[in-house]
Amino acid sequence: MAKFVVEFEYNVDRAGRQGLHPAHAENLYRLADNGVLLLGGPLVGENSGLLVYEVETREELQRILDDEPYVKGGLVARTRIQEWAPGKGSWIAALNSSHKASEEVPAIEGAR
Repeated sequence: MAKFVVEFEYNVDRAGRQGLHPAHAENLYRLADNGVLLLGGPLVGENSGLLVYEVETREELQRILDDEPYVKGGLVARTRIQEWAPGKGSWIAALNSSHKASEEVPAIEGAR
């Protein structure tokens, strides 16, 4: 699975996005529930948002972005997409240790 960092730069201010915000938020929650959206949120002091997706291919990501309500509504002036290979940091260490811990749990004899 590939991870991508996506930045949306908007062509309207926050107030101008309010009409589509419920659909945008619902879409992001659905993607998060499906394990596709890892993180997302506005960039403080900027008229843009940053999102991290995990998908099989760049083409799959493009289909997801094309279906984004802010994109469909014409509110995104620019989209910047970078494939990302995270490998260091406290989140990575926590993920690695929780994954290893689940693999190392010994079976208990006689347990059903």
